[in-house]
Amino acid sequence: MKVPAYLDDTQIEQLAELLEQRAVPFKGFNLEALDGYLSALAVGPEVIPFEQWQGPVWGTQPRWKDDEERETVEALLQGHWNMVSQRVRFGDDDLPDHLAPLLWLPEDPEEEQEDDLDVGRDWAFGFFRGVELSEIPWDTWLDEHEWIDEIFLRFDRLASGEVIGEDPEQPGTPVSYRERLEIIASLPGMLADLHHQRIESLTPREPIRREATPDRNEPCPCGSGKKYKKCCGAA
Repeated sequence: MKVPAYLDDTQIEQLAELLEQRAVPFKGFNLEALDGYLSALAVGPEVIPFEQWQGPVWGTQPRWKDDEERETVEALLQGHWNMVSQRVRFGDDDLPDHLAPLLWLPEDPEEEQEDDLDVGRDWAFGFFRGVELSEIPWDTWLDEHEWIDEIFLRFDRLASGEVIGEDPEQPGTPVSYRERLEIIASLPGMLADLHHQRIESLTPREPIRREATPDRNEPCPCGSGKKYKKCCGAA
């Protein structure tokens, strides 16, 4: 099976069913958690190879019946990865529909729902599992950039279902369904911001090289034939 640039509806259903059968019973990811997991890897401070990140997806690594089945499964995972990698390049307002985050929502999200409906919970859990693969570099980012810490606090609200106040010993305030929807709606923008941070951190910077200053009595490097102190070095 050729690795797709993104998953179509049939492939999404195929991957979701595969995860429910071969991953979820063994403490692996469902589709929503996988989407959050790959999102963390796509915007994180390190490049994590496929061989390293695919193991946690299953909980316990399945035994495939043959190479063809294994290659099909890996192509679906890589297709999902391609999909997430493209998604993080878009913000809230310009994200194509076919790259939207894969998480469960009610048929009509705008209808009133009970506040204990924990939409986005599995996605956030998956994201934080991805963070664990690069825990130290992520901690460095969090220490250096308060805005990243704010994003993590919002994701933590999806995962925990509560907002912790200034006193961590006191019970948190439950997150409402509407608050969850607001966080979910802003996922593309937050991921795009993290993507820009990743690009900046992974872009090598050439040091500025300054040529050594000539001795005052040496010929001036500008080619005038004068001594440096009588030409460009004159103060």
